[in-house]
Amino acid sequence: MSKPNIFSKVYHLYADGFRSMTVGRTLWLVIIIKLFIIFVVLKLFFFPDFLSTHAGEDGEADFVATEMTKRINNQ
Repeated sequence: MSKPNIFSKVYHLYADGFRSMTVGRTLWLVIIIKLFIIFVVLKLFFFPDFLSTHAGEDGEADFVATEMTKRINNQ
């Protein structure tokens, strides 16, 4: 008889735990909604793609290099 490996044991532990949850499903739904708001909505409105708007197409490396040298020289 073969002994189940560690990955199988971990999978069955979590599968049984999620299967028997009642309040936990609602909490996981709240967590997923909050993560969606943090990573998608806030990124769209508060963190615009600065590099593509200022560097142009295929000029990101040059833009970053010139900005870094400007800031180093201004210290």
